[in-house]
Amino acid sequence: MRPLLLFAATAASVVAAGCTQQSAPITEASTLAACLTERGVIMYGADWCSHCQKQKGLFGDAFSAVNYVECPDEPERCVQAGITGYPTWVFPGGQKLEGVQQLPSLAKAAGCATSPTP
Repeated sequence: MRPLLLFAATAASVVAAGCTQQSAPITEASTLAACLTERGVIMYGADWCSHCQKQKGLFGDAFSAVNYVECPDEPERCVQAGITGYPTWVFPGGQKLEGVQQLPSLAKAAGCATSPTP
């Protein structure tokens, strides 16, 4: 009987740990993804890039709403945009942010509203 309780407690801990690893609340990430898309911001990257995976992970499921170009699939777009590393965020005015960006930094650069911090 005790091993079963230990298993249940361990499973609950694993589930709880998995739920707390998301960097931004779903609504904040979703709102930011929608704002970035609305403002024409594009992320350039590659599936094999670990930094790109980390960046995508900061958005969670909301990343599906982000304008994203997979450079190995569309090399001409990446060359035309002057992409030299991944991930790179490109803004309509030509500003570029290279490397993994925290969501508040992206929001500030795009002029997207962010929720106040407590």
